[in-house]
Amino acid sequence: MHPFWNWLVEYFPKWIAPNLMTFAGFLFTVANFVMLSWYDWGFWASTDLENTTPVPNWFWVVAAVNIFLAYTLDGIDGKQARRIKLSGPLGELFDHGLDSYSAFFIPACLYSIFGRGPTSVPPIRMYYIMWTIFFNFYLSHWEKYNTGVLYLPWGYDLGMWGSVLMYLATWMFGYQLWKVDLPWGVSAGQLMELCLHVSAMSNLPMVVYNMYRSYKDRTGKMRTMKEAMRPLFTYGSFMFVCLLWVFVSPSDIMNRDPRACRLIVSQMSNTTAETFNWMTGVLCAAIVMSLTMPLLERPILYLLVIGSSLAHWHYGSGVVQQMCVHFNRRCFMVTKPEESKE
Repeated sequence: MHPFWNWLVEYFPKWIAPNLMTFAGFLFTVANFVMLSWYDWGFWASTDLENTTPVPNWFWVVAAVNIFLAYTLDGIDGKQARRIKLSGPLGELFDHGLDSYSAFFIPACLYSIFGRGPTSVPPIRMYYIMWTIFFNFYLSHWEKYNTGVLYLPWGYDLGMWGSVLMYLATWMFGYQLWKVDLPWGVSAGQLMELCLHVSAMSNLPMVVYNMYRSYKDRTGKMRTMKEAMRPLFTYGSFMFVCLLWVFVSPSDIMNRDPRACRLIVSQMSNTTAETFNWMTGVLCAAIVMSLTMPLLERPILYLLVIGSSLAHWHYGSGVVQQMCVHFNRRCFMVTKPEESKE
């Protein structure tokens, strides 16, 4: 795609800030998720069960276009930054911070193609897929935390193109296309589950190798084993608590409201990583409350989703504002603050 992106970026005016392109691309993925939340909140629409209304067929072509635009803008924002000499840590943080949300939005939308019927996978297994994707995303940034270099896995490009093609196929042939039984009694949903797990975990051997080379050649941060592994404890503790809630849920919250069971995992900085994130304590408190007050489990989950999202947005906006002040930049503008006043 780089030859196409190199050609396309030349048609963008130089007054368009790279972060604005990043944010615009992110909004296309948000648009897909919002529309599917309206038409298919419980992931039942792509089933043949009674009293279910399929997602409008026009949506699938819109979703394909949105993903392609998001993928394209995400690919050329860095090229625009280098083109106008504005590349730096701010753009990288903004880009990958939004990618942490897209790591949830994109596969969640794909789940609506298959639905949660007998020819697909149940919500709990989709939840495992989400955690595998989160782990792959987190692993890449953990690698950079220790090596100083971010190696982008090939699975991202394959996933974006695969999403576009799957949306277009659903638009042309309907969601019934994915209800066909494959050889050995495997359904299309189960095959997709396997592909997502394999593609996500295929990054692990390369991460281990790059980490080994950085220590052997002494090109990385050369942290101690304890400091190098610290970010993984944060991720592991969050994953343990979230899975614990699913298993001990008194009202089977995963099947009752799978769309609300989400988690954002992105911590990117060049400082020492936290061993224990304060949101883990909030999550533990929510689990205790849901066990003692089962009837309030769903409202507690909604409040946790809203609260954690607001906390993450507050954290992200605060970091971006501080970096803008430090680098004398405006997030969505090319001109510097003092230049805009003249």
